[in-house]
Amino acid sequence: MAPPDPPTPSPAGTGRRPWYRQLYFWVLTAIVTGVLTGWLWPSVGTGLEPVGTTFVAAIKMLITPIVFLTVVGGIGSVDSLGRVGRVGLKSLLYFQAGTLAALLVGLVAVNVFQPGAGVHAHPGDLTLQGDARDYVKSGEDQGWWHFLTDLVPDSAVGAFAEGNILQVIFFSVLFGVALKAVGPVGEPIVDGVHRLSAVVFKILHYVMLAAPVGAFGAMAFTIGKYGISTLTSLGRLIGLFYGTSAFFVVVVLGAVTAALRINIFRLLRYLREEFVLVLGTSSSESALPRLMMKLEGLGIRRDIVGLTVPTGYSFNLDGSSLYLSLAAVYIAQATDTPLGIGQQLGLLAVMILTSKGSGGITGAGFIALAATLSTVGTVPAAGIMLVFGIDKFMSECRALTNLAGNSVATLVVARWEKALDIAYVNGVLHTGEPRPRPPAEQAAEQEQESPPVPQLRDV
Repeated sequence: MAPPDPPTPSPAGTGRRPWYRQLYFWVLTAIVTGVLTGWLWPSVGTGLEPVGTTFVAAIKMLITPIVFLTVVGGIGSVDSLGRVGRVGLKSLLYFQAGTLAALLVGLVAVNVFQPGAGVHAHPGDLTLQGDARDYVKSGEDQGWWHFLTDLVPDSAVGAFAEGNILQVIFFSVLFGVALKAVGPVGEPIVDGVHRLSAVVFKILHYVMLAAPVGAFGAMAFTIGKYGISTLTSLGRLIGLFYGTSAFFVVVVLGAVTAALRINIFRLLRYLREEFVLVLGTSSSESALPRLMMKLEGLGIRRDIVGLTVPTGYSFNLDGSSLYLSLAAVYIAQATDTPLGIGQQLGLLAVMILTSKGSGGITGAGFIALAATLSTVGTVPAAGIMLVFGIDKFMSECRALTNLAGNSVATLVVARWEKALDIAYVNGVLHTGEPRPRPPAEQAAEQEQESPPVPQLRDV
């Protein structure tokens, strides 16, 4: 059996590879094989945990340098620092609107279908254990202002070592602004950043060759440890979450892309390899570097991609917001805790704050949920034990929805910046072949020459 080719689409004009030599086919095959292994031989599946975690660790190893190089390179390439500020503010504005929309959709869905009705769990019978207890403790200690105080790292090296994307973005923006401010002195460094980017993306290419192996190990461990029966024990909540997430992506995000005259289904198909990778690893971070490459392949400027996508991984978590509102009200329903409209709106106001800045942190969903329940005080925090067992399966849907939301957000911000060529984007989506726009075309838009971006064929 021949190994898959490098997991990047072939350059435009060279023809498509057959389906059996594309990344998504190999990762899907690995996922199915992993499910069967974990189901038929649970002990073997559980023992494969290091295979999945090692692959995800290898991806995370590259995320912080890629974010740093992309943000710094993007800022260093723009003609004015005012443009950087505009992109940042517009991104945050859209992120806030997206979070609010996701929370509202979740609240409406859980009130209409009421998956927790009839459970009648007594809060006094719920005991926090293991990781759940640690997550609740973290949530109780976490104030609403945490995402502001956590923004500044103790040291620049520490931000990279801990893999804190938000702190790396903060340092990268400062570094990029300083490079731009020193003028000609910083130009050789900007050129070096672009050259180093090519090297780091080449390393990413090598790591991505192991994606099917990583997806196999991660899925075998998940099924082996938690069992397929876990999927049916809280089937109503799982089904509602997946259905609501699909509605949000197709209808809500679809309406946004339709306003841009872009077909949501073609966009999802264009990003199918990234979605399959997220499905296999249950981590949206595993697709972050490739997502940025794919969006640049739609002709979007590097500074927009470099600022919007990494920041969105902390501030634009549509899937996590959906889960947060669904889980909070589900716990209230399951424990027979009455929640009026006013109380649910209060929950929503708190969740707007607690949902921010936790991307990439282990147990982030539970920490945000515990912080919300602890702040409001009307719903017992111990109720998270009711949903703890299925969180691993829910995390996959959260990650998929987050990926879709950040892709659309980047398109919207590019449109607001008048830097989105709709005809060009639709041409790429029609062929499925990412093609970074030639530097000459970007120079015409920016009124100056842009440093060349690493070609996708080299990564």
